[in-house]
Amino acid sequence: MSSLLSEESRAAIDKWITKYPSEQKQSAVMGALTVVQDANGGWLTTELMDAVADYLEMAPIAVYEVATFYSMYEHKPVGQHKICTCTNVSCMLRGSDEIVAHLKNKLGIGFGETTPDNKFTLKEVECLGACAGAPMMQIGQDYHENLTPEKVDEILAKLE
Repeated sequence: MSSLLSEESRAAIDKWITKYPSEQKQSAVMGALTVVQDANGGWLTTELMDAVADYLEMAPIAVYEVATFYSMYEHKPVGQHKICTCTNVSCMLRGSDEIVAHLKNKLGIGFGETTPDNKFTLKEVECLGACAGAPMMQIGQDYHENLTPEKVDEILAKLE
C-alpha cells in the first residue's frame, strides 16, 4: 500500500519520523499527512491515508481520526489557493464578518467551495493563533493580518 507514496514523499516522511523515538514513529502522522496532501495537490484520498497508515505501521482508523479532526487536512480537491479565514471571537470582534462577506462576494463562493476556475477555495477556520493581528486569514503558508476589504483585494490581485 505504501507504494502509492512517491520516493520524495517517503523521504520527507522519514525526516518527520527521525524527530521521534524509533518505537514511536506513528507520532509522525501529522507531518506524513501534510507531506502526502501537498504531493496530491492539497487533498487526501482514503487510499493515501491508508498508505500513510501502512508506512507508519499503524491502524488506518488512527490515521483517519487525525485527518478528520484537524482542519488543515482536506478530503476533496481544493483550489490552487486555499484561503483559510478565521471567524473565532478575536477576529469576529475586529471585523472578520466584513472580511468574509467581502471574500464571498468577490469570489462568488461560500465556505467549503471552490471558484469555477479552481483558483480559490474558501475555508472557515476556528483559530489561526494570530489574535493580535485580527482579522486575519492564511493563504498557503502566509498569514495576512489586520485585514480590510482593500487589503484583501491587494492580496488576491497578487495571486491572480
